[in-house]
Amino acid sequence: MLNQAPMLDPVFQALADPTRRAIVDRLSRGPASVSSLAAPLPMSLPAVMQHLHVLEKSGLIRSEKIGRVRTCRIEPVAMQTAEQWIAERRATWERRLDRLGDYLAENP
Repeated sequence: MLNQAPMLDPVFQALADPTRRAIVDRLSRGPASVSSLAAPLPMSLPAVMQHLHVLEKSGLIRSEKIGRVRTCRIEPVAMQTAEQWIAERRATWERRLDRLGDYLAENP
């Protein structure tokens, strides 16, 4: 699992910001242009572009420019890697809690 740490660090750092989480949430419903992503956010377009750059650098999203429109979309691989890491931690804690429950049931 240590070999995934370099890939996971930028993902979790990118998701630590509420604006970037809002952008990822919006993109989870489908691709969107930069202008449509920026519209509901209370910040300038250059600020939104900086957030998008962080998300793209982390591997969470990718973008492509067609003509004058830049469209962003979720990149599932980075999200799946983070999801797998979280699921493995959850499974470990569930096993530990199950063992604790068994112990407590046997030793009232």
